[in-house]
Amino acid sequence: MNMQETCTIDIDTCIDSLGDAKIDSPIIRELNGSSVDIFKEDNDKILIDLDPDKIAETLKTGDPIPAFELAGPRKKIYFDPSKLKCAMVTCGGLCPGLNNIIRSVVLELYHSYGVRHIYGIRYGLQGFIPEYRHDVMELSPANVVHIHEMGGSILGSSRGPQDIGAIVDCLERMNVGIIFMIGGDGTLMAASRIEALIRERDLKISVIGIPKTIDNDIHMVAKSFGFDTAVDVSTEAIKGAHKEAEGYPNGIGLIKLMGRYSGFIAATATLAQQDVNFVLIPEIDFDLEGENGLLAKLEERLSLRKHAVILLAEGAGQKFFESEKKEYDPSGNIKLHDIGLFLKERIQSYFAEKNIEISLKYIDPSYMIRSLPANSNDHVFCTFLGRDAVHAGMAGKTNMIIGHWNDYFVHVPVPLTAGKRKQVDPGGKLWQTALEATGQGSLVNG
Repeated sequence: MNMQETCTIDIDTCIDSLGDAKIDSPIIRELNGSSVDIFKEDNDKILIDLDPDKIAETLKTGDPIPAFELAGPRKKIYFDPSKLKCAMVTCGGLCPGLNNIIRSVVLELYHSYGVRHIYGIRYGLQGFIPEYRHDVMELSPANVVHIHEMGGSILGSSRGPQDIGAIVDCLERMNVGIIFMIGGDGTLMAASRIEALIRERDLKISVIGIPKTIDNDIHMVAKSFGFDTAVDVSTEAIKGAHKEAEGYPNGIGLIKLMGRYSGFIAATATLAQQDVNFVLIPEIDFDLEGENGLLAKLEERLSLRKHAVILLAEGAGQKFFESEKKEYDPSGNIKLHDIGLFLKERIQSYFAEKNIEISLKYIDPSYMIRSLPANSNDHVFCTFLGRDAVHAGMAGKTNMIIGHWNDYFVHVPVPLTAGKRKQVDPGGKLWQTALEATGQGSLVNG
């Protein structure tokens, strides 16, 4: 395949293309003269780092300034909409906004570009594999018009790897021109391998990723869909835990939220509902025992205020399970030990040994949050993501995702983000402000 690059500034942000876009976009016919400026050029860039000192230093060296290609419709497109077939798949765990993304992609393809053949692949990557015998769902405005009001994904999902060759075989048999893959890091890794095999076979199939992680931990993506809803609902759990804790002498509300490797939800929810006294996330170490450990600090808090709220991400404190055997899920991820139940038991035994009566309420709203409909902010965010994904695919771009960076929607190459993870910066504003809000200080001895 004569794969082209539309990058002129920094090689690491180059976006691959299937070829020259020669067809006038049908959007042109739908707009009046005052709206033509919605079209973007490939040389419209968004700087990755806005620090003026770093920009000035880079200019002195003569090196290119790293920048992302701006997302949005192009005047010329690669695919002929009247002959194009598109497919869409959702993979991995559920997340608020999946149906919103599906709806947005379908409506943009159908109404703006006139694409009439849109297929939903059922149950994740399994849907490509003949042995599973999953039906294909035909998607149209009529059957997606109300799905944003529901949680989950109308396409279903699954975890675990599937044969990449069989997936590409299926795309060939279906004569698919654009495949939209909605998922997290595992899905992006699969997308990279699918695109590589497509390129090896010299096929004209565009692979467009829409990053999905409720944990907000996709590398080089400032914000992912579902995160806003997760924080929103988490604040309700905090409110409930706080009232439960206040209602009893030495009341403790213990809440476990999502966040396998990154504590963005827990830290942000702490600031959104400032009733949290201790927040524990994977990026920050903490001890249980000792005068500076969590248990002693909790006892001190109870003696002063008679109640406490503890918020923890699911990946926090995994060091306490280092002696136990590691197990893996179907996607190859290490199965996390349940820090919530572990901490509940340790707190109860600690105060029992001291003959201090406590009232501990443990709350885990994780799966409820994952399957809820998106809130208004996420609904709007998903609309932008889905429509920009369509614009990119119709222009013949491939091996990329739609990301959000410095308040703009941008094209991010899959190799730049797949296999990497964004985490809370211990010295950054989010964590430092969370520490100020809780007043917990360091929970590490020595």
